[in-house]
Amino acid sequence: MTINFEKFYINGKWVDPAGPISTLDVINPATEQPYGRIALGTREDVHSAVQAARTAFDSWSQTSVESRLAILEKIAAGIQNRYDELAEVISKEMGAPLWLAQKAQVAAGMAHFAAAGEVLKNYQFEEQQGTTLIVREPIGVCGFITPWNWPLNQIACKVSPALAAGCTMVLKPSEIAPLNACILAEIIHDAGVSAGVFNLINGDGSTVGAALSAHPGVDMVSFTGSTRAGILVAKAAADSVKRVTQELGGKSANLILDDADLAKAVSGGVQKCFSNSGQSCNAPSRMLVPVGGYDEAVAIAKGAAEQVCVGNPLAAETTIGPVASKFQYQKIQGLLNKGIEEGAELVTGGPGRPDSLEIGYYIKPTIFAKVDNAMTIAREEIFGPVLCMIPYENEDDAVRIANDSPYGLSGYVSSGDPKKARKIAARLRTGNVHLNGSGTNVHAPFGGYKQSGNGREWGKHGFEEFLEIKAIMGWEG
Repeated sequence: MTINFEKFYINGKWVDPAGPISTLDVINPATEQPYGRIALGTREDVHSAVQAARTAFDSWSQTSVESRLAILEKIAAGIQNRYDELAEVISKEMGAPLWLAQKAQVAAGMAHFAAAGEVLKNYQFEEQQGTTLIVREPIGVCGFITPWNWPLNQIACKVSPALAAGCTMVLKPSEIAPLNACILAEIIHDAGVSAGVFNLINGDGSTVGAALSAHPGVDMVSFTGSTRAGILVAKAAADSVKRVTQELGGKSANLILDDADLAKAVSGGVQKCFSNSGQSCNAPSRMLVPVGGYDEAVAIAKGAAEQVCVGNPLAAETTIGPVASKFQYQKIQGLLNKGIEEGAELVTGGPGRPDSLEIGYYIKPTIFAKVDNAMTIAREEIFGPVLCMIPYENEDDAVRIANDSPYGLSGYVSSGDPKKARKIAARLRTGNVHLNGSGTNVHAPFGGYKQSGNGREWGKHGFEEFLEIKAIMGWEG
């Protein structure tokens, strides 16, 4: 059975595209067969959605905190009511194991709506400095361009704070995994969000994404995706001097210090790197290990990788499913071959599909050893279950290697001494650092340095990206 969304959600209604309908099949990466179908939007569709959002802004921006809180709670309840449906759709459209879609993909989406509500409940929109009143107001109409790897999560961490702040918006989800976004649009509609506040246009980046980025009626663009595409978004937005926030690529280093529990740190690092088939921008894809323990670490990593069960996303025993698309599969295959060509040691995995999996975009869990940080596989974001293991001489050398990257999204440090781990964390040029296997925190800011982007998402810091600051002088005579 296929799920078809050949209409767009504009001004509170599902409407036909403006021109002749052009459609795109949504491919299940586990079967390589169509799972759904969407219509592809045009500039005209984007313009209609932006106009609806502009019209709705005046009234929505003036709503009370209490009314916006009530809406956020209704949306979260709507996600809960359709939880299993969303998990199944995400699993089938982008390949995440069903258990991961349930435990993390949908759960993260709900968590962001709850977090936005908590921020809104306690946020001070006004403060007085002498005779001047400082006011924080919603920025206006927002354009959202979101990816396929954590689809609902990335939509929710933009939509929820924007709604909470009093903004209106137009969403373009990834055309690879758009169906969860369409379900969310139904949930938002059923929650009673006013017409025009939330709008959805499906389409590709070169048409809908470009039109949304350049549209003079959009006050802010928030983009998550590749650094290459993020640069194009920023250039398109520049002519209208709109605010641009970007959460882009990563090549995060995992520094295992000489006093760490090697078995625990290495096996945990492999698991973290391979989670979601390696399709996380903050995946610890470079593992830095002291020379003295390097051979032992490589053996531990090999054992951990060979315990990973690759297979049908709907099977309970599956650890990782396929990568999301044929394009991703082919890109990863090219980088695997590049690693071998440049002299990295293939410890396990490598090119081709895993044994017995002839259909589906499945990647062998791969460990490369004797990786030099100048190699292509250590510089470029592979976005698959591929770990590069790099030896280092001392802590200064480890920090140098970690920071020697065009990216700066996340970092990981393992040490038996918390003080030592904190000192190393302070030296990493990244937006996030995880100490000794710690997880993420939806209230903490998420974003990166350098080519990993601009601005922050999640929690209070993400909420404030959707606010403008006004100073009213002479408020007090």
